Amino acid sequence: MERALYGQNGFYTRGERPAAHFRTSVHASRRFAEAVARLVTEMDEALGHPARFDLVDVGAGSGELLDEIAPAAGLNGRLRPIAVEVAPRPTGLAPAIEWRDRLPDSITGLVIANEWLDNVPLDVVELTGAGPQLVVVDPDTGAELPGPTPSAEDTDWLERWWPLREPGDRAELGRHRCSAWASVIERVNGGMALAIDYAHVRDQRPVYGTLTGYRDGHCVSPVPDGSCDITAHVAIDACAEAGVHAGATATLLTTQRTALRALGLRGARPPLELARTDPRAYLHALRAAGEDAELIDREGLGGFGWLVQTVGVDLPRVLAAAKPRREVTPDRAG
Repeated sequence: MERALYGQNGFYTRGERPAAHFRTSVHASRRFAEAVARLVTEMDEALGHPARFDLVDVGAGSGELLDEIAPAAGLNGRLRPIAVEVAPRPTGLAPAIEWRDRLPDSITGLVIANEWLDNVPLDVVELTGAGPQLVVVDPDTGAELPGPTPSAEDTDWLERWWPLREPGDRAELGRHRCSAWASVIERVNGGMALAIDYAHVRDQRPVYGTLTGYRDGHCVSPVPDGSCDITAHVAIDACAEAGVHAGATATLLTTQRTALRALGLRGARPPLELARTDPRAYLHALRAAGEDAELIDREGLGGFGWLVQTVGVDLPRVLAAAKPRREVTPDRAG
């Protein structure tokens, strides 16, 4: 998975753009960016309006989210937008957006990881008659064979977060994802980190795992030959605990539906009276309602998990008031 996604000719390192292969909240509507911009405003206030507000997008794709947030956030020139991405910088991106292949050492502001953790490489383990064994995959064909036993560290993670019960049951070892998320929190001097992904929690782990591939808008077999995106749902509760150990001072686990509704995206149709008095405004409001509905659809993008963690400040008021939720395993839209 590491080589297929990030190797010399890996899916992402060669410059494949996510929008060509799957649909994310960023691609669905600019209203997603406008909602996140409200979090920028709240964090800026909570941090006392610092001289520089870092807005970091981890796994930035083509940089669309930062391009859309920056104008909505404002901050009078104090905003420092940073895209963290292994792919080459796309042409036409706003010059103000810094492009780098690793996280900055120190962050004051807001970190967004929208569908990043699902692409942090992991191993798959299957319970056999001889106990848990790693699944070994032919990188050219995708053929699978039983491999060695997991390391002691992975075994500990497995027992804590994804215990296997019956022969044939599979787990996706998320230890490296926990470490990746902890590395984000460790760099936040003050502010908030937000991970958005299709996710599950300990009492709802899928029996046979979620590993799959995406290419050209379609699900494909996850053959690790670099020809497709390879992804798996995130054990988001495990990442949350890793964030706490790394220094997070407040945590919220919820769904995108709950969070975006709290941020003002309701998906409600405008009143018909508006169509008679101001047809153009009605059409604009109707379009916004349709976009909101897609973003908060509990069976689609709205079912994504939101992991919100802050360092040195309280949770944003608008999200703290939202009822926490723990479910969810949505499929990525093609």
